[in-house]
Amino acid sequence: MNKNKGFTLIELLVVIAIIGILSSVVLASLNTARAKGADAAVKSNLNNIRAQAELVYDQNTSYAAVCADENVLKGIAAAATATGATWTGVSNNAAGMTCTNADDTWLAAAPLKSANAGYWCVDNTGTSIALATAPAATAITCQ
Repeated sequence: MNKNKGFTLIELLVVIAIIGILSSVVLASLNTARAKGADAAVKSNLNNIRAQAELVYDQNTSYAAVCADENVLKGIAAAATATGATWTGVSNNAAGMTCTNADDTWLAAAPLKSANAGYWCVDNTGTSIALATAPAATAITCQ
């Protein structure tokens, strides 16, 4: 008897199909984890702005210079980078990044990367919340 040893074409195709399905599931999970990591970076960077804003207030007895402060701008730029955007230094710019201030209040917001996650907003009242839409250009609190 002469037996051929090896795998048939059908067997090889089934194995390749199974590997393809498993790899697509893994890649989908990886992309979700990346988006959640980017969201965590945005939240952290914007929450860290609060401490710098209070330092600006202590120096000026006003929040009027918060959005012009170099360290606040660095925090917003870092949040923008986490989402793949670029902060241009302009409130309500095309990337959805926002920093507005007045004498007695300030607000910073950035889009989150996860699908349908909305925006993360922090302000001088201690509020850190997710918003469904970007704050209005005239908004000075997250609520």
